[in-house]
Amino acid sequence: MKSFILNKVILLPYYLTLKLRHYMYDNGIFKSHRFDIPIISIGNLSVGGTGKTPHTELLLEHLLQEGRVAVLSRGYGRRTRGFRFVEVSDRAIDCGDEPLQIKRKYPEAIVAVDANRVRGIGRLSSLPPEERPKVIVLDDAFQHRRVMPTISILLIDYSKPPCCDNLLPFGRLRDLPNQMSRADVVIITKCPPQMSDEEFFNWRNGLTLLPNQKLFFSAVSYSEPIAIFEEGDKRYTYSNYAILVTGIANPKPLEYHVMDRYKIERRLYFSDHHNFKRRDARKINRVSENNHKAVIITTEKDAQRLSHLNDLSADSKKRIFYLPIKITVLNESAIKLFDLLSKSILG
Repeated sequence: MKSFILNKVILLPYYLTLKLRHYMYDNGIFKSHRFDIPIISIGNLSVGGTGKTPHTELLLEHLLQEGRVAVLSRGYGRRTRGFRFVEVSDRAIDCGDEPLQIKRKYPEAIVAVDANRVRGIGRLSSLPPEERPKVIVLDDAFQHRRVMPTISILLIDYSKPPCCDNLLPFGRLRDLPNQMSRADVVIITKCPPQMSDEEFFNWRNGLTLLPNQKLFFSAVSYSEPIAIFEEGDKRYTYSNYAILVTGIANPKPLEYHVMDRYKIERRLYFSDHHNFKRRDARKINRVSENNHKAVIITTEKDAQRLSHLNDLSADSKKRIFYLPIKITVLNESAIKLFDLLSKSILG
């Protein structure tokens, strides 16, 4: 009981700061900018791990059929500053791993980074008409209230509903659960592949969504391993043993998936968006040498940073593969929703 009260006391300044900030925006004391160009915001209430990047990619697959699309990200972890267009040839350290992943998968999309989203949208809007996007997707922007999006999509991890979580540092919430009311669409991510109608109903009741808010559910599936380096030897993927190397917020879903196929010999877990350095390469090389039959498995996001790690040994480069993520939408009408989003925004 004492611990519970102490936690609440410690959280009070953070809680009050968030309440005051939202009050300022809700009452027009702080300005929210509107733009002529349609804006879709994708974000979450918690720190990391809800699947923003693969859901952004799912959205891109539909929007790109309608015309030019831009993705604007903060570019977390990059060493550059200001506005920057992302190119396929960039390094993660220049633009961030997630924007680079998106650009490499969808080179036809405009991908840019800028911590100042208002400035970034202004730069994209001022492009010549033949280059200007028809819609801008803001990655990880639910808390960025300086921009008033046309449509706001909020992602919630199936295993961490807001009602069962707490504000940082005692939980993973970085925003107040009642801010869910600002979302036009809520997607419960990382769900089990099969969910009953009763579960769908219970989730909607538990979240107490407004009548106009749409609720959808998605699951993660993994595709076949892909080599990070040209010298990658596919034969290693048929090994019975694996080494996991990740720098993501929550490696557990990947670990559970890999355990279905391999015996995991070693786990090398780094912090989210970890900037791999020479000492990390040496560590990976040592583990690789000591487990010479094991394939090295990582995530697609980590692959963007590992691909420029020149200190990896030739043996490690032959054996390191990433697992692409695919999002499957579970409830029947959800794919139609993305079609509806693209048509209603792009016209």
